[in-house]
Amino acid sequence: MSFPPLRRVVTGHDADGRSVIVEAGPLPTVVPIEKIPGTVFHEIWSTAATPAPVDNGPDPTLAPLMLPPPRHGTRIRVVDIPPDTDEFLNHGAERMSAAFAQIGDAAASTVKTDSPHPLMHRTESIDYGIVLDGEMTLVLDAGETRLTRGDIVIQRGSNHAWANRSGQPCRMLFVLVDGQYDPTLRAALDDH
Repeated sequence: MSFPPLRRVVTGHDADGRSVIVEAGPLPTVVPIEKIPGTVFHEIWSTAATPAPVDNGPDPTLAPLMLPPPRHGTRIRVVDIPPDTDEFLNHGAERMSAAFAQIGDAAASTVKTDSPHPLMHRTESIDYGIVLDGEMTLVLDAGETRLTRGDIVIQRGSNHAWANRSGQPCRMLFVLVDGQYDPTLRAALDDH
C-alpha cells in the first residue's frame, strides 16, 4: 500500500494587499530516507521566527532537509513510516547516525545497545504528531502506547521512537515547535 501524493496550497498577497493563491500543487520537497527504506519525509512549510513574518517570502522547504524546527520557529511535515522489519530491528541501529545525518541532525539519534528501538531519538522541541492513516507504537525509555488513526501525541522533548508493528505503512503529520528544556530537566538529561 502506498499513500496518495500530498497537495499544498500556499496563499499570499498581491501588490494591492488582496489575498491570492501563490501556489497549488504537489510538494516540491519529498525525500526518501536512504538508511530507513520506505520512510519518506514530505516537507510542507516552516517558519524561522516568533512571531513568524507574514510576507510573500520564498518557499522555506527548498532549503536542506532538517529534522528539528528552526530556532524560534516551526516545521510541518508528513512522514510515511514503513512497517518494522526483522532486518531493521536487528541491524538498523548501525545506520541511525547516517539516517539522522541525512535529515540534518545526526546528534538527535540516542540509540544504544540496550535501546528499546533503533529509531530512538530526541529533539529540543514540542512536537504534535497526528496519525493520519495506519497505526503506530510510540516507544519511550519506560513504556509505550499504540496509536491509531486520529490519535494525537504531544511530544515534549522526550527520548522516543516510532515503531510500526502493524504490517502496513503509516502516515503521520508532525508540527514541530522550537523549544528549550527547563534547567532542572536539562540537568537530569545531561546526567542520564
